[in-house]
Parts: sequence; structure tokens; C-alpha cells
Amino acid sequence: MTAFLLEYLPIVIFLGIAAVLGLAFMVAAWVLAPKNPDAEKLSAYECGFNAFDDARMKFDVRFYLVSILFIIFDLEVAFLFPWAVSLMGLERPDMVFAFWSMMAFLGVLTVGFLYEWKKGALEWE
Repeated sequence: MTAFLLEYLPIVIFLGIAAVLGLAFMVAAWVLAPKNPDAEKLSAYECGFNAFDDARMKFDVRFYLVSILFIIFDLEVAFLFPWAVSLMGLERPDMVFAFWSMMAFLGVLTVGFLYEWKKGALEWE
């Protein structure tokens, strides 16, 4: 049983070091940070709008389109790097399948990008 528990010792040490470092950084920030709050710093901040306006106010749909555009390119990069690294380690038939499945994925992302372009999300006034 002790040999089994010794296998988990590096994980426990790692978690202990992470907890100590996390607490040390929080205490250091609390002790060393300048403390000069004003009304602007203490006010709630969300979306760049005043916190005391109407909660149901309308804002431009282009904000949503830009966020969709960000998600499209973020997903593309997040899946493209691991795919490219693992592609060269595959056998020939699997490599061809992996290549064309990624091309289909990139095609779907391209359709989303063209939709955004057609809607005018890239033309900010």
C-alpha cells in the first residue's frame, strides 16, 4: 500500500507548492498593492456601459458578430496546431482521412467567415 501511495507523492508535492505559491502571491498583492480607492474604481464595470442605466437598453448587433468572428478564428487555431503536430505521425490512409476531415472543418469555418463578411461585421463605422 505504501508503494502505491508513493506514486502519488509528486502530485501531492506539486499541489502543495501550487497552493503555497498561490497564497503567497495573494498575500503579497494584498500587502504591497497601493490602496487609494475612488468612486470610479469602486463602481461596477460591465460591457463599457454605465452600471446605472436601463438594463434592457439596446446595443448594436455588430458586437455579437465580432464575437462570433473571434470564436471562429479562436477555434481554428486551437484545433489546427494539435492536428498539424499529430498528422505526421499517422500512416498513409489515416493521414489522408485526417487531412480531408480538417479541410472539411476549415470549410465550415470559412462559411462562417463569409457569412460575417456578407453581414458587414468587418466594416465598422
